[in-house]
Amino acid sequence: MSMPQQQEPEKPHGRTHRPLFLIAGFFFLGLALALFIFGNGWGATAVPQTSSILEQVPSDAGSGAGLAQLPSDRLTTGDVAYDFSLVDLAGNEVRLADFHGRPVILNFWATWCAPCRLEMPELQAAYSQYQDDGLVILALNQEESPQLVRKFFVDEMGLTFTPLLDSEGLVADLYGVNRLFPSSFFINGEGEITAIHRGMLVASQIDAYLAETIGSAQ
Repeated sequence: MSMPQQQEPEKPHGRTHRPLFLIAGFFFLGLALALFIFGNGWGATAVPQTSSILEQVPSDAGSGAGLAQLPSDRLTTGDVAYDFSLVDLAGNEVRLADFHGRPVILNFWATWCAPCRLEMPELQAAYSQYQDDGLVILALNQEESPQLVRKFFVDEMGLTFTPLLDSEGLVADLYGVNRLFPSSFFINGEGEITAIHRGMLVASQIDAYLAETIGSAQ
């Protein structure tokens, strides 16, 4: 009498778990890409701690964008902002000293910088809101052509504050930006730096910085 043949258990097919691995792979790939693109902006610290890592520098380092020797240290809050001269899109010379007595935001940016593009509407909203307080926003573009800056700044975004051409990156070097875009310096009417923010600004941060900047000059 023959023994009944035992049936071997079915082995799970390898394809059963492949969709899960594919989904997980796409998720982590997307996450890595998002961190790469936006990490420069989203890593900004909360108000008002963004300037705590900066070193103290002398306030008598001179003025002008064409300095032969730049200071080795970076500006921090409480320092007097360095004066400089750059041209706008119409070729007019603009000096920081021209705006003494008014609150100023210096925004260092470039068209290839994704966080810079994202924060521009927030800067425009702040400019509209605080114009009655005399707010000036100088957007210093990093080494790009006037045509490219105009296409983005005016034609694409419709921004109404002032773009300046830092065509050789000298003012960015003067302020110790070191290609950390965007970077923003808030300056009160006395010419003193009240806040430094490295990374993308959001509306609540701009409002908080300006409350201190405008209030300190009154």
